[in-house]
Amino acid sequence: MMTTAAAAGRFGSATTNVAEMRDAPRFSLLIRAAKLVTEHGEFLCVVRDASDTGLSARIFHHIPRCRQLVIELQNGERYDVEMMWQEEERAGFRFQSPIDVKAIIECPSRFAKRSVRINLAATAQIETLGRAEYATIQDISQQGAKVACHSSYAIDQRVKLLAAGMRDTHAKVRWRRDGTCGLVFEETFQFGELARLAQQLQIAR
Repeated sequence: MMTTAAAAGRFGSATTNVAEMRDAPRFSLLIRAAKLVTEHGEFLCVVRDASDTGLSARIFHHIPRCRQLVIELQNGERYDVEMMWQEEERAGFRFQSPIDVKAIIECPSRFAKRSVRINLAATAQIETLGRAEYATIQDISQQGAKVACHSSYAIDQRVKLLAAGMRDTHAKVRWRRDGTCGLVFEETFQFGELARLAQQLQIAR
């Protein structure tokens, strides 16, 4: 496992910056589902604590090193961050500009919180009524997915969604619009399972 100091050196960030982040008063959170938006794709994580200078998060796989990195919370709020260190299951990030840490802790929203969605473009297949067609998964969450396809499926029609590294996933069509349809999974993905699947789908594209 890579140590915090070693990771900071590898990423070209001064060890003193990491120390300053750790010296800042930190606030433990319950669990804040979030995603990292990078030039290499979008990746799920769980924010565990935060301070005025940065935050740490649970990660489920290696996060590619990027020049630009944004963390998006469940309520849609976005923060520009820099990765300071990365270990097997945790990573530390520094905010690129001053933030209100209270807003992260309370995670206020004018709207009902929705599951974090990963935007991607993953090749898939939809099977139904003994036939299959190629499709593209445009976004995916624990409960469902938006899929681009040629067929116009009936509302509430049962289908099976197949993709590389993904277990056979049974779903119902919730809506359809302009060559896309919304699927609701019959069995919800666990957060960590979806995190690893989203990484695989983006590697395979």
